[in-house]
Amino acid sequence: MCMVAGVAISTPLVAQQTAAPPTAPMVQAVPPPLPLPVLAPAQAALLAPLLADAGFAQGLRHDGARPPAPPSNEALVRAALDYARAVRAGRLDSSDFQQDWGLRPAPYDPLPGFSEAVRADRLAQWLRALPPPYSGYDSLQAGLANYRKIEAAGGWARLAAGTDLGMGASGARVAALRKRLAVEDSQVVAAGDKFDAGLKDAVIRAQRRYGLNPTGLVSAGTLAALNVPAGDRVRQIMANMERWRWLPAELPAKRIQVNIAAAVLTVFEGDAPIASMKAVTGRPGNETPMLQSKIHTIVLNPPWNVPAGIAAKELWPKGEAALKAQGYKIIGTGPSRRLQQQPGPRSALGLYKFDFDNPYAVYLHDTPSQSTFASFSRLASHGCVRLEKPGPLAQLLLRNDPAWQPEQIKAELAKGKTLRVPLQDQDKVSVYLLYWTAFASANGTVSFRADPYNWDKTLAAKIEKRSAITAAAVSAR
Repeated sequence: MCMVAGVAISTPLVAQQTAAPPTAPMVQAVPPPLPLPVLAPAQAALLAPLLADAGFAQGLRHDGARPPAPPSNEALVRAALDYARAVRAGRLDSSDFQQDWGLRPAPYDPLPGFSEAVRADRLAQWLRALPPPYSGYDSLQAGLANYRKIEAAGGWARLAAGTDLGMGASGARVAALRKRLAVEDSQVVAAGDKFDAGLKDAVIRAQRRYGLNPTGLVSAGTLAALNVPAGDRVRQIMANMERWRWLPAELPAKRIQVNIAAAVLTVFEGDAPIASMKAVTGRPGNETPMLQSKIHTIVLNPPWNVPAGIAAKELWPKGEAALKAQGYKIIGTGPSRRLQQQPGPRSALGLYKFDFDNPYAVYLHDTPSQSTFASFSRLASHGCVRLEKPGPLAQLLLRNDPAWQPEQIKAELAKGKTLRVPLQDQDKVSVYLLYWTAFASANGTVSFRADPYNWDKTLAAKIEKRSAITAAAVSAR
């Protein structure tokens, strides 16, 4: 008996009786594990210091103190294999992942590659090839080195609260602001206590790096971003480097990426960004999960099947009469009743919904409420992703289908009836919901976003704890 769409279907008995017996064994023999290679003395002398430095450089630990050298050849080999797994497929164990961290790295066995590197005496080359092959990862690694130097030098002093600082201001708080900005921005003249045009430009650059409204005025939000300790910024970079390790070895050249923390959607073709738009992602408590999937259907004029939790907390208290006036249909009776908002201009899903398989029941969609897109903080949904420009995205995904050119889409929308439009196989596009709170340019200049879900500190702590556990296990051998 098997389950299809939740319905039990019995397999006919005659089919069971007449099925041909298998001609191959049902269980294949498992090959024996490869033996650990034995390092030559010169190889061991090369590998030990490389490993001691590599884990720190790749953000696998915060503490810069070198770990003790592995006590034996076997321990050194196991340390190398542990490092390889961590830097290629992530430091975490499967038990470390939260439920809404739906991105999971592919399994990786480093032993065959390591054994070949030992045989060919190419250990240094093998180590260099392990990290994720993305410029985004490489630039974060450069940024990590820079912020570690800042932290080692004492970081920066906390800026005192007070009235907003802008053009014409002067005094000790302005002098402290100059000194603080100069730590991250080499264009800033650190000396002086006047808020002039040059300092305003520096404030605007900082606000853009932190994803804030670039007004040039230093108010509470800008102060809060500037007062995050340097050590926290180091851990934030470490966390984002770890998330890069959860991605596949090669991203699809055609894909959609949503940065949950920055609330921005970007479309890639040929591995280059071709379109971008603002998004609204989940508020804290209704987090948008990290995941990867593939958009397979566009729903025109979608109804909204209201989740039971949202209905109970936000809608049923309004009363049935008010809900019906707002376009909600009450389906069922008693405890099993549920709400569905009918398609139309007031529908919470707007005119478009983009479906992709995932266990969290989230999707991309339109919205009749456009005011949130004008805000620099756009974490306001129940977990799904609202789009600023869903119409152009639908046209882009359907552009190769002659039956669904812009005029046909417009005509169907005007009918007001729900219609599911499956994408042709070649047009189904990979979608990645990612949580990037730190990203860097090629020269290592890092931009930060707030950590609204507190995932960065949680992840950085898990990385360090797991590194300590595995290092202790290796050293004990």
